[in-house]
Amino acid sequence: MIKTISLEHIVSQLEGNITSDMDGEKVMLSIPNGKYYNLGSVGGKIWDQIKEPKSIKALINCLIETYDVGEEECKKQVLSFLNMLLEENLIKIYMENKDL
Repeated sequence: MIKTISLEHIVSQLEGNITSDMDGEKVMLSIPNGKYYNLGSVGGKIWDQIKEPKSIKALINCLIETYDVGEEECKKQVLSFLNMLLEENLIKIYMENKDL
């Protein structure tokens, strides 16, 4: 199993999570994990973007267009956030149309 996400991956949400918007931030309850997460506003945007499978590169490009952030900083923050979601078993990653 892949333990670190790279720019070459495609990512999507796993089912079993309930999300809600609260004061401009996205919060989520993971039924399988029995945990509550505050994704924040940018994390919520990322979460919404990966409802359907999306490449990491396309996700980063979308965020650069939306927020005033440089490409390198965006890559660093997005990969860090997605790796946290992966560690919590909240997302699925793919490479070359294969489930990893």
